[in-house]
Amino acid sequence: MLTKRIIPCLDIKNGRTVKGVNFVDLRDAGDPVELAKIYSDEGADELVFLDISATEERRRTLFDLVRKVAATINIPFTVGGGISAVEDVEELLQNGADKVSINSSAVKNPQLINDLAQKFGSQCVVVAIDAKQIDGQWIVHLVGGKVPTELNLFDWAKEVEQRGAGEILFTSMNNDGTKSGFANEALAKLSSLVNIPIIASGGAGNVQHFVDTFVDGKADAALAASVFHFKEIEIKALKQELKNNNIEVRI
Repeated sequence: MLTKRIIPCLDIKNGRTVKGVNFVDLRDAGDPVELAKIYSDEGADELVFLDISATEERRRTLFDLVRKVAATINIPFTVGGGISAVEDVEELLQNGADKVSINSSAVKNPQLINDLAQKFGSQCVVVAIDAKQIDGQWIVHLVGGKVPTELNLFDWAKEVEQRGAGEILFTSMNNDGTKSGFANEALAKLSSLVNIPIIASGGAGNVQHFVDTFVDGKADAALAASVFHFKEIEIKALKQELKNNNIEVRI
């Protein structure tokens, strides 16, 4: 049985870690290099680093910061934000990233998923999907959740799998930063439709929410930010509680 993964997420803006609610009202959450080391030492399974303003500001990800983070941790490291070409990924991998996460660029140019999977292997390609439930439909959004598309979450998830994505990072915009729990119904449906791992994101507020997303949401990994950044949940204690609930985790 594959172990479930706990993944802290560093949302980066202007070189600092930030956290908001429903993708807005950002506040400072600390130095990304320091936080990365803490999480690596505390037993996080992986780390995700998202340069959240790179796409909007039409610039490339912060390679220097990626290199510094990679040098301080010994767990798999996924980097996203502003990636739109094979060359960007090549440079990120050279700077210490293990995987890349693409979002807006994948929707605008779906062939990019195929190209990256072909060149670097599916295990390297995470497609992030930010979706919002509107009138009962899960609609995919781009550019940090600012631009709605005509894509349906579930159709798009099936397509990215077919194109070679190795994982899907699904963030529910309705749940993001609310601490009301993950979007488990949508997660369970996603899990039944695709055969690649699903990372749950958006809504973690307490330990029970993690238990629920693994049991009810059938998620393969759970990603969170503020509950870790502001020390509301300690990773070691969280993993122990998951184990107590018969959920396989690496301790």
